[in-house]
Amino acid sequence: MKMQKKNFAIIMFTNFLVAGSTTMIMPFLSLYIESLGTYTEEYVQRWAGLVFGVTFVAALIMSPVWGRIADKYGYKPILVINGLGIAVSIYLMGTAGSVHELFFIRLFMGLVTGFIPTSLAFVSSQTPKEIAGRTLGTLQMGSVSGTLFGPVIGGLMADTFGFKYTFIITALVIGTAALLVLFGIKEVKRLKTKDAHVYARKTIIQGILHHRLLINVMVITSLIQIGTFSIQPLLSLYVSHLVEGSSQVAFLAGVTFSATGVGNLLFARRWGRLGDSIGYERVLGFLLVLAFAFIIPQAFVNELWQLIALRILFGIAVGGMIPTTTALMRREAPVEIQGEVMGYNTSFRFLGNIIGPMFGGIVSGFIGIPAVFIVTGLLFLISFAFLRYTLKRPEQDFEDVLLEQELKSM
Repeated sequence: MKMQKKNFAIIMFTNFLVAGSTTMIMPFLSLYIESLGTYTEEYVQRWAGLVFGVTFVAALIMSPVWGRIADKYGYKPILVINGLGIAVSIYLMGTAGSVHELFFIRLFMGLVTGFIPTSLAFVSSQTPKEIAGRTLGTLQMGSVSGTLFGPVIGGLMADTFGFKYTFIITALVIGTAALLVLFGIKEVKRLKTKDAHVYARKTIIQGILHHRLLINVMVITSLIQIGTFSIQPLLSLYVSHLVEGSSQVAFLAGVTFSATGVGNLLFARRWGRLGDSIGYERVLGFLLVLAFAFIIPQAFVNELWQLIALRILFGIAVGGMIPTTTALMRREAPVEIQGEVMGYNTSFRFLGNIIGPMFGGIVSGFIGIPAVFIVTGLLFLISFAFLRYTLKRPEQDFEDVLLEQELKSM
């Protein structure tokens, strides 16, 4: 138990470092692209989107692969590889001589991006099912805290030290996190029995597709990310309309952006604990309805304080969704393939990260920014309908589904 507490403390701290460091570069990514040459504003905006998004595309493909490797060799080696890989990638970003070089460096970064999802899977594998929600909710506080402070610190560092040294400092911080895992974490290896079943990758994919709860929760995970990310690139523009004429638009946009994280931070652990008590499906359904209720009014605000208050309430709802869905995967998936199953769930999350900004941009382009809140709210409602439909159907045991699919493929 003492070792598990030590592992948890290190993972939570390194999540804070990694989440904070990777978000440090977000505020000035487009400015950095602008500094690489003489480009038009449209060119910079287009490549900023491509450079940002390509990391998630690569991560979407690699997440199940890392999960399968983790099931075989343990999570600790994957955490170290991902941490050092991200550190090297960010250092190389500071040496890029052109936008195209930066694009391929970010593509490589996507291949090793998975530290935080892998840490969730690691802690989940070492945690009893009965307290998985509470533990994962507490763990999320580390990454959310890093995400809150990262952009602010990154912006200050870029102004003080310049882009190149900010990349170097960021890389050193993430490298330190990887070394903390390497020398501080002790993983309890799962002992495999002689008759332990080995599932082929094809069988696991088919099993997920035929298990109503798992596949629907993964789709819901993607819809949650689309809903969360669709408004993020547009939030500063929306704030500028609410505070027209203000000289502090960037600061006020940052405060509004962080408001969601504050709500997330306050309640993630509580939602996880409630899921442990009354069931993850019931909590997830309630949170989806709550998110719908808090995001729709954001389209009709007249004052910034109204938007900030609603963003905090929205963060409270969204804050419990990731630990709840992860704990649900922990409950359903056999221990031998948990890493791979969670890897597929992470892929659905990254898919939502990719689609969300594009979706928000298309909707706002046709019917305006306020409409993005309304359409996003409908996505949460659709997710709730998916979940309700699934829970009305007969329960399935995932291992039975896997064996059934295995027999079919013979």
